[in-house]
Amino acid sequence: MRRDPGEQVEQDLPASKPSDQRKIPFAERLTCTIDEACQATGLGRTKLYELIGAGKLDTRSVGRRRLVLVSSLQALLDVNCSSASGKERLG
Repeated sequence: MRRDPGEQVEQDLPASKPSDQRKIPFAERLTCTIDEACQATGLGRTKLYELIGAGKLDTRSVGRRRLVLVSSLQALLDVNCSSASGKERLG
């Protein structure tokens, strides 16, 4: 069956994407991507991967995707923010 190029075809599209229905605040999320962790912290990818390798940042792999646990990211930053003496540092 051939269609006329000018003919419009109706498609069954969802009313809205699931992400449009409710946006979860970053602090309440369970995980984030490496790029999102970079944006949230201001750190570069290399530094994040160094922290992951050093065991200071927890991640989970799902398929080929690596996700950073937001609680781990917050704990890392809380330790660094609360240490007034400067003994606990990122790098």
